[in-house]
Amino acid sequence: MMTANKTEIEPRTLDAATLAHLQGWSGKSETLVDDITAAPVRGLSATLDRDDPAPRLGTALPPLWHWLYFLPQHRQSEIGPDGHARRGGFLPPVPLPRRMWAGGRLQWLQANPLVVGDAVQRISRIESVTHKAGRTGDLLFVLVKHEVHNASGLALTEEHDIVYRAAAQPGDPVPPPVAAEQGAAWQRSITPDDVLLFRYSALTFNGHRIHYDRKYVTEVEGYPGLIVHGPLIATLLVDLVRRQSPGAFIKSFNFKAVRPTFDLHPFRLNGQPSADGKTVKLWAEDHEGWLTMQATAELA
Repeated sequence: MMTANKTEIEPRTLDAATLAHLQGWSGKSETLVDDITAAPVRGLSATLDRDDPAPRLGTALPPLWHWLYFLPQHRQSEIGPDGHARRGGFLPPVPLPRRMWAGGRLQWLQANPLVVGDAVQRISRIESVTHKAGRTGDLLFVLVKHEVHNASGLALTEEHDIVYRAAAQPGDPVPPPVAAEQGAAWQRSITPDDVLLFRYSALTFNGHRIHYDRKYVTEVEGYPGLIVHGPLIATLLVDLVRRQSPGAFIKSFNFKAVRPTFDLHPFRLNGQPSADGKTVKLWAEDHEGWLTMQATAELA
């Protein structure tokens, strides 16, 4: 439940002037540089409970593991009350308090993989800022396109969907859950304890308190438990493909978050390859069988 003070200062709707100001961020771009180093690869391999060989120069970076790089490293004085950086900068300063990674679409170039030792550049552009009036207040959708290059040129493209929404209030309507399909050919159960969530937050330099601060997430944001990172679930779905088809090259991956996953119970990863083996339908479900994320991987 939200505190009275937060309810008073946090809006549920955006006026026309604010909306116009935020939509002015469309077209904004930034360029970041980084180096693909081995230590984060070792860390994520351990966090995902993989028995990988030690990475060395030239080791290919697995799909989605580029999320270990180009991390925002704001000064401590720039951090807001939710653990994120205060709004503004590259992303628009949306006053709605809840910010979620809603999904994305990625494509990798098989001829130019990212590898340990690469010096890389990410060019990001805000493609659109769109508004929708929801049943519990305004929703603002920000679409960001990233292009990651190494010395040989473009290596991957990514479209990243971010949604901002109002804080939860007592009596807000709850979207009806969707039952997950059953009987997948590939299945794996994951226990999302707070150590797993903390390690992934540390690897991605993610200070968002909903993933590790139980008092904050339950008393301020109004959730029943710690929230499992959407990117972590997406990474685990790709990892399911890698475990089941270790020789396949994943050339594209699309995913959409459907429902939050909490650390209170195990959840399940599912995969169903197509008859021709060229695509894999993927989804995650919670302990009650409700769909939490849906995805598709396309194999080379």
